[in-house]
Amino acid sequence: MSRIGNNPVTIPQGVTVEVSENVVTVKGKMGELTQNFTDVSVKVEEGKVTVERAANSKNEKAKHGLYRALVSNMIKGVSEGWTKELELVGVGYRASNQGQKLDLALGFSHNIIMDLAPEVKVETISEKGKNPIIKLTSHDKQLVGQVAAKIRSFRKPEPYKGKGIKFVGEIIRRKAGKSA
Repeated sequence: MSRIGNNPVTIPQGVTVEVSENVVTVKGKMGELTQNFTDVSVKVEEGKVTVERAANSKNEKAKHGLYRALVSNMIKGVSEGWTKELELVGVGYRASNQGQKLDLALGFSHNIIMDLAPEVKVETISEKGKNPIIKLTSHDKQLVGQVAAKIRSFRKPEPYKGKGIKFVGEIIRRKAGKSA
């Protein structure tokens, strides 16, 4: 029994959900998202979206909760949006942006310049005495997570000094150095 899959998703004001064939389309003030689905049926009634499965095969049980979560994330994304914040920890690590180009100085011989998708809004925050922060915002949760993971992969946090790019609030497991 899928506890997540059985919960209906409420549709907030200003969001429309349309189901045709095997495609769910969600429109809101932040944008529009579509998702294909198989092995389950999606119904929209009385301001709620329900996901139901026809049989109890292992594959259908697995997809029941998955598609309910995807629809829920789409609805939240087009109404409120998703945000990820990355923190650059290290001496001389800097971030700046001009439009959709993100310029990262991470201790390599050259700066890393990354072109971001037009759906992702980027903002860099640099305050004196604090670590630089990169703030990514979009209506697509998967895209924001993918872009954040790509930026983090340029310089992952290392366990001895904690230098690198980490998510805000992430706890890095630290190791003791050499003992004298």
